[in-house]
Parts: sequence; C-alpha cells; structure tokens
Amino acid sequence: MLPSWAVVTPERRAHIERVAALMDEWAAGMAVPPAERARWQRAAWLHDALRDAPAAGELDHGPCCADRLAREGERDQGVLDAVRYHSLGYAGWEAVGRMLYLADHLEPGRMHDREGRAALRARMPAERDAVLKEVARRRMEWIRQSGWPLASETTAFWNALVSV
Repeated sequence: MLPSWAVVTPERRAHIERVAALMDEWAAGMAVPPAERARWQRAAWLHDALRDAPAAGELDHGPCCADRLAREGERDQGVLDAVRYHSLGYAGWEAVGRMLYLADHLEPGRMHDREGRAALRARMPAERDAVLKEVARRRMEWIRQSGWPLASETTAFWNALVSV
C-alpha cells in the first residue's frame, strides 16, 4: 500500500500499519461507507511515506508527501489535506483528516503517555469530537512545553474545534 517512492524504516512502516488498522477499526465502528473508508486507508498509508527521507523534517514531511502525491496524480483534496497537515491540524479538514490526526496520535505503539492514549482510544469512535479536542489540546500543550512556536494552522484548527 506504500508507493514505490516511499522512504520508511521498518519501525515507521509498523507505525503506519498501526495507524491504518486503527482507522479501519474506527471506520467499521462508525459504519463508514466503503468509498470513504478507502480514502481513510489511503491517507493512513501515505501520511508518513516520506517521513524517513533525508530531506524530510518533523513538520515538513507531510507537505512534501502531499506535493509528491499531487504530482503523481492524487486529486482527492481531502486526502491531500489530511496528509499535508496531519502533524499540525487543519481547520478545513474533512473527516479523513480528523481521523488521521487522531489515529496518528493515538496509535498503540507510541511510548509517551501510554495509559492516557489508551484511555482516549477506548472512547473512540463514540466520543470522537471530545477526543479530538482533547488530543488537540494535549498536542498544543506539548508544543508550548517544547518551546516551539504554534503554527498558524494549529491555532486555526484549535479555534475551529472550540467554536462549535
């Protein structure tokens, strides 16, 4: 399911597989139609396709991958936006982007705060919107604690979440 141009280590591939499995589990639980479920799977398998490329950094691998996908013929803007912004958040996301953001953060292979992530996963998909707000809040807090500036996309995503 990875494109031939993907640059991923075995560990990254395992992460991608866990993200895809989680999204598939949630799609089944939400009775997502097959065409939409296929979009979710495409986004899951592609989101980190260039994460281990030498020129890709922590925040630019998504945009690099989305640009490559567009050049390769991907025309689904929802999938492209999901891949492009999965590390930041994006106010204009469709469900595919929101679910990728959640699965990427909550997949069970992540070592930091395993119990907290497991508790949030257990609330999915029944409490999707509440879990999404909590994940976004936690990610923003982590960015602040790290001393990194908040990206404008992250701030706009948060504002969109809390305004509904």
